[in-house]
This record gives sequence, C-alpha cells and structure tokens, in this order.
Amino acid sequence: MMRFLLLFSRQGKPRLQKWFTPLTDQEKKKVIRDIMMIVLSRPPRSCNFFQWRDLKIVYKRYASLYLCTGLEDQDNELLSLEVLHRYVELLDKYFGNVCELDIIFNFEKAYYILDEFLMGGEVLETSKTAVGVSIEDADIIQETVEEYMSKPAY
Repeated sequence: MMRFLLLFSRQGKPRLQKWFTPLTDQEKKKVIRDIMMIVLSRPPRSCNFFQWRDLKIVYKRYASLYLCTGLEDQDNELLSLEVLHRYVELLDKYFGNVCELDIIFNFEKAYYILDEFLMGGEVLETSKTAVGVSIEDADIIQETVEEYMSKPAY
C-alpha cells in the first residue's frame, strides 16, 4: 500500500501531497523535506528506487516535476512506477500536456483526478476512459451549479 504520494518541482516546492496514513503536520513536513532533499540531490541516471527508513521510495521525473511515493516493503516498485505514469497520463488527458502551472492553478482538479484513480493508497480504477468520464461528469455538474447560482433569485 502507498503511504503517500508527493508531487514537487525541481526547485523543491511541493505542488501536491496525498497522505494515505495519518501523520501529524510536523511529521509530514519532515518527510517532505527529507524526501525532496534526497530525490533532488540524486544524479539524473540513478535508479528511481531507494530505501528510506522503513519505506521504499519510488520517484519519476516528468519535465520540471517529480512524482514520488512511499511504499511498504511488500509492494512492487515497478507497479508503483506504472501508477505514477498512469496518473501523469490522466493529467495529460485532462489538461492537454500538463505542466506545473496547471497543477498550481487547478490543484483541486489534480486532487479530484487522483481521488478518482487512487483510494486509500490502492488503485481504484485502472481504466483511463472510466476516470475521464467521471471527471467530465463532475465538470458538467460543476458548470450546472455555477450557472444555477449565477441566476438572480426573484
């Protein structure tokens, strides 16, 4: 099971974080700081897995963003890389060639896509099409509510 999923920039700024196990805010900040320092200091051609405390850390760089996850010992690292890649594919499908600014200005959509894809640290839906349909439905509902709320009540 995934313990957390982090998305951060090459400059070390966290852009998205999802925790699947309860930690205090202070512990979360320490984990983020430690993981970012290790990942950002690794050479570009090094392995995308490393052991940290009692977790296996798996990360992947996409353009200027790093996706990183903490796994329990029995989890498969390659499957985790596929999960990270699938999340990037879902973001690309929704935003059209996702970039850091898309995550910054539409973070609620990035979290929604993640919630449709993962639940409790496990993959909820493997189909990109099913997740895409769910996201489109949510967008339609949101537009309908916004349109309804913008009309004056006489």
